[in-house]
Amino acid sequence: MKKNLIPTVCFAICLMSCNNDNKPVVAADAAATSSTISPAAQKNLDAMHTVTKAFETGDVNSIDSVIAPGFVDHTDKGDKKGVDSLKAMIKMSHDADKTMKMEIVKELADDDYAFSLMHYSGTGDGKMMPAGPYDMHSMEVVKFSNGKAVEHWGYMEMSEVSKMMAAMQGGDKMKAPDAGKKK
Repeated sequence: MKKNLIPTVCFAICLMSCNNDNKPVVAADAAATSSTISPAAQKNLDAMHTVTKAFETGDVNSIDSVIAPGFVDHTDKGDKKGVDSLKAMIKMSHDADKTMKMEIVKELADDDYAFSLMHYSGTGDGKMMPAGPYDMHSMEVVKFSNGKAVEHWGYMEMSEVSKMMAAMQGGDKMKAPDAGKKK
């Protein structure tokens, strides 16, 4: 996971330093940037906002307009393909935690990719997330083609992954995964 995060961050920095017609932008919110980025980049950000809203509400009806039929979600359990797979994940996630809040911390987009640094919080049911409250960050990366999302990658902060793994295995979520083991 850590190996993937470093190239992603380097790629994002490279995009920010490029000086071409696909100028990327870092945005606090879409309204502040609508006049400074290309229409395609803005459409990509809007598509990410549509999917974020679907995760928060559990309503998947709007995502058909922003997800390509051959969409691939690169997950920790392997690639999940198709719009129906994403819809099932959204519904399962929402059913597992109806309290989940998703805050966009920062965004970056060009005509081909969009990146969102996200802050997630809520209360897990012990199935998808550890039982109890959680507070975590993730970098969401989406590739676009012809105005629709075709691929997605999610990268979590490693210390937060360790805490979640420990909690899912029955350990104290504030301890390191190997804390308390007898040697």
